[in-house]
Amino acid sequence: MPFDRPGRTQATPSRHSLSTSLLTATFILFALAVVVGCAGGNSEEQSNGTSIESAPDPGPVHVHGLGVDPADETLYIASHTGLFRLPRESSAATRVADRYQDTMAFTVTGPGRFLGSGHPDMREDLPPFLGLIESTDAGESWVEISLQGEVDFHLLAASGSRVYGFGSVWGSNEAVFLASNNGGESWTKNGPPESLIGLAISPSDPRMLIASSARSLFLTQDGGKTWNRSPGSPGLLAWPQPDRLYLADSKGSIERSTNMGQSWRQAGRLPGPPSALGFGSGALFAATHNGAVLESRDQGATWSERFSP
Repeated sequence: MPFDRPGRTQATPSRHSLSTSLLTATFILFALAVVVGCAGGNSEEQSNGTSIESAPDPGPVHVHGLGVDPADETLYIASHTGLFRLPRESSAATRVADRYQDTMAFTVTGPGRFLGSGHPDMREDLPPFLGLIESTDAGESWVEISLQGEVDFHLLAASGSRVYGFGSVWGSNEAVFLASNNGGESWTKNGPPESLIGLAISPSDPRMLIASSARSLFLTQDGGKTWNRSPGSPGLLAWPQPDRLYLADSKGSIERSTNMGQSWRQAGRLPGPPSALGFGSGALFAATHNGAVLESRDQGATWSERFSP
């Protein structure tokens, strides 16, 4: 598949605008889920014959990503059943734009600006794989950047014009790591030699990333061209400050590194296995298997509940 080519020109809004993995008990199963993906889209609604309009809103199910909009410090919850907003002083998550988009990958890139990927709302006439999509109005609407119908990213990391993603390729069992230096318009295929469950980008150097497979950690300092194994246990990753890198392992232990992942110390513990890890506004955020979203303001030592399903 020729990824090292220019991205497709953005199509007209009528065709490509979108108005408006849960970690299992072991990381091995999660890695398999990354490769296979949620290719069935919103299968719950399709399998039981209930329309979205008539069914009660399930809220965020299978949380894939967490991020804070610096414009207003609202926490956004990206899930299998859509994108939800959780205002700073609220414990009630509300659906963004009445969309049931399976947002498999999600990252905040600036005030009101998000990148995402996954599968469309079943009411939209779009391919099963969304490729890389972008919102400039805090999730109210999305437009394709590239790879629609081709790639379903499960992990995204971005800084400036550099974007990195790991995901599934339509029509194959292939999982790929892709790197872009022009905002996702074109891509180069490279990456570590194993399927990934975690990815984080250095806040001080967009060429430096740490990635986790189900077995190992990997570090690159040249934008993904070369990778070296790094010490530490596998897990979900968040890198809010140059000297504050966090990892949540499959048992819920929160590990912290102050030297780019060369050594780790336990900072705290979640009440259960994590499905997502994020940061923003001076806090860490984690989602657990049961759908709860937790917040820590003491570098992962203690956690309080922000949202309960």
